[in-house]
Amino acid sequence: MVWFDGVDEIRLLVAPDSGASGSEMGPLLSLRHPKSGSRTCYHLNGGTLHELQWFKRSYGSWFLGDYVCEDGRLYTATPIDPVFVLLPVFEEARMKKGDNPGKLRLLDEILSVDGYPGYQNLMSIAESSMRVVCEIKEIGSSKFFRLDDAKVLTWLHYKVLQLKDTLRTLDKNYAVQNDKDTLIDAVSILAEYLKEEPWLELLCNHLKLDLQEAILKAPGSGKFQSAEEGSLDYPCATQAKSAGEKRTRSGKQAKKEKVETNSQNIKDMFCRASRKKS
Repeated sequence: MVWFDGVDEIRLLVAPDSGASGSEMGPLLSLRHPKSGSRTCYHLNGGTLHELQWFKRSYGSWFLGDYVCEDGRLYTATPIDPVFVLLPVFEEARMKKGDNPGKLRLLDEILSVDGYPGYQNLMSIAESSMRVVCEIKEIGSSKFFRLDDAKVLTWLHYKVLQLKDTLRTLDKNYAVQNDKDTLIDAVSILAEYLKEEPWLELLCNHLKLDLQEAILKAPGSGKFQSAEEGSLDYPCATQAKSAGEKRTRSGKQAKKEKVETNSQNIKDMFCRASRKKS
C-alpha cells in the first residue's frame, strides 16, 4: 500500500480485510497519542479504530508478487477503544476549572483540534463511543457533550476488571497470582494509554493501589517505545541498524557480535508508527 498521500513509498500492513465487506480501505489518521501526546498513526477501518505498530529486523525486504519492497518493516493494525484516544481531547474541550464541571460542547467543536484534522474522521464513531463517559444535553436537533469524571472512573474500573479476567485465561501464572498483583498488572497495561493526572491517579485511588507501582510495571516504561514525529526509523529500526552495521575506522565491517538465540517477549518487537512530516 502507498503509505501517505504525496509519499511514493510502499509499506506492508497487516490489517482486517475491508474488501471482504465490500467497503474501501479506511484512512490512515495522524492523531495524538493519549498518554504522550506525540503524533501517532492510526487506521480507521469499517468503523473500527486501529493503532499501528511496527517491527523490523536489521536486514529484510518483502516480496510482493513481482515487486520487492525494500522497507522490511512489518506494520500491524490492532483494534483500540476510541475512548482512550478521545479522552484527552474531550478533557481539554470542557475547559474544567476547579470544582466547575466545565462547558458543554458540540461534537464537531470538540473534534476540531489544531494541527490534527484526522480527528474529524472520527465523527462517525465518537458519539456512540463517548456517550459512556459523557454527559449529553440535547437542545433542539443539537447534542452537547461534556466529560463526566464519575462516568470515566466507572468505565476505567470496568476495563480493569475485564482485563484482569482476561489475563487469568491467557497465562497460567496469573491464575495462581494473588488478586492484588493481577489487578496492578491490569492497571499497568491501561497506564500505557492514560495520563497520570487525572485518570491514572483517580483509578489507583479508587482501587486502593500504589500509583508508582502501576507506573513502573507499565509496558511503556521500558518495553514499548513511540516513534518520534518525522521519523519512521526511530527508535527501533535505527537501533537495529546501528547494532548490525558497525564498521571499523578503515571502512571494513566490524566483527559481528554473538546474537542471543533465546526467545523474546513479543512486546519487545513492536513500537508505534508515526507519520512523516510533510
